Amino acid sequence: MWQTGACYIRVSTDDQTEYSPEAQLKAIKSYAQKNNITLTKQFIFIDEGISGKKAEKRPAFMQMIGLAKSKPRPFDVILVHKFDRFARSREDSVVYKSLLKKEAGIKVVSITESIEDDKFSIILEAMLEAMAEYYSLNLAEEVKKGMTEKATRGGLQTGSPFGYKVVNNVLEIVPEEAEFVKFIFQKFANKEMNYLQLARYANEIGIHSHRGCQFENRTIEYILRNPVYIGKLRWNPTGKTNRDFDNPNIIVEDGKHQPIIDLALWEQAQIAVRESRELHHRKTHSTTNIKNWSYGLIKCGNCGKSLVMGAIGSYQCCGYARGMCSVSHSIKIQKAENLILEQLKKDFSEKLEIKVLPKESDTDNTNEYTLLNERLEKCKIKEQRIREAYQDGIDTKEEYRENKANLEKEKETLLSQLAELDNNLKHPKECDRNIYTRIETAYTLLTDETVPIDVKYQTAHFLIHKITYKKPEQILYLEYK
Repeated sequence: MWQTGACYIRVSTDDQTEYSPEAQLKAIKSYAQKNNITLTKQFIFIDEGISGKKAEKRPAFMQMIGLAKSKPRPFDVILVHKFDRFARSREDSVVYKSLLKKEAGIKVVSITESIEDDKFSIILEAMLEAMAEYYSLNLAEEVKKGMTEKATRGGLQTGSPFGYKVVNNVLEIVPEEAEFVKFIFQKFANKEMNYLQLARYANEIGIHSHRGCQFENRTIEYILRNPVYIGKLRWNPTGKTNRDFDNPNIIVEDGKHQPIIDLALWEQAQIAVRESRELHHRKTHSTTNIKNWSYGLIKCGNCGKSLVMGAIGSYQCCGYARGMCSVSHSIKIQKAENLILEQLKKDFSEKLEIKVLPKESDTDNTNEYTLLNERLEKCKIKEQRIREAYQDGIDTKEEYRENKANLEKEKETLLSQLAELDNNLKHPKECDRNIYTRIETAYTLLTDETVPIDVKYQTAHFLIHKITYKKPEQILYLEYK
């Protein structure tokens, strides 16, 4: 009795020639002919240069699974060269084999690993899959060993740090960047400039990192503590260093590149780094210990970043603290909170005529009207994808109908929201008079010394959207939610 077959072929970058797509296909075709299995071109699925660890990252595999769910089923059996071609993860293997067998009645057959259709085959197949997974894990360990060995020989395994570029897998000096690296080491080692001052100076003269980012104090510290600038390479076999520069697992060896600074300047700079660390040791901040109800509400009028705890009893722009903002926005916390309370009192006592009107910001491409229209446009793309999934056999007819019905409901909701928003913009409504009650209640709570600070914090953040502080004008702009 003849059966209709499909075949799945996977080749990863570490496979040998014997596992090439051509070799696997040739063996599978020979097996199919000998075992009365019809194999057509449309049911040959190949993933090249792809790992077998995760099924969802294999497009041809997922296409095959989607097609197998079709009714009536398009093929009776799936042929693979070895079970590890189907999946190297036992979890994936169990899930997809169970899906194929129970929902579609399709069996997966390895042409090189003969397994009888009895109870012992379950044990044998599980052993083969376990061996495949062991191979995958062992391969990862071997790769790590190879990288560690390369690191001990001074081989390059990372991208280029500031001051260098990679040419033929060796770091090559970028002259203009190297000059600034020298400047950083000299100024810091001689205690003429600290992390923050150097970061601000870099941003003022327009120097950016290789990723196009502004310099921060942490960027300066990273440069000062990177031995690459004295001709060495650093690598952490346990993972990312994450600024843990003293991690005992880190491997530091001589590289093949030219140093930018000499050893004497490096040592002098490291002494200055240690002294700075001792002087400004890291403090632990508790996120749950709220000391001020206004914390997190006030934004810098120059760069828009939040004002955080600065000097004792003061707020300061976090961008300025990191060297990313050029204008100091320091303000005493008590002064800021008193000004906020004065404005709250003024707003609820004067009973101003307030209407819900479209703000100036509602005319740009970030307003709700634009966002709803963008979502509506995305529905058209979804509709096309749903149609293609059905046409390509990934989704069944029932799945296609269900997906299309859900999409129609989403479109109706969006159109309804657009109509309501359009009506509100054309016909502004009087604001609920409860707004005054809310402001008055907030003012009462915030001025009551018996009210816990966490209640005051929640009250202020419930009512106020944000407060913009412009220090040159000494003004706080308060915006309600």
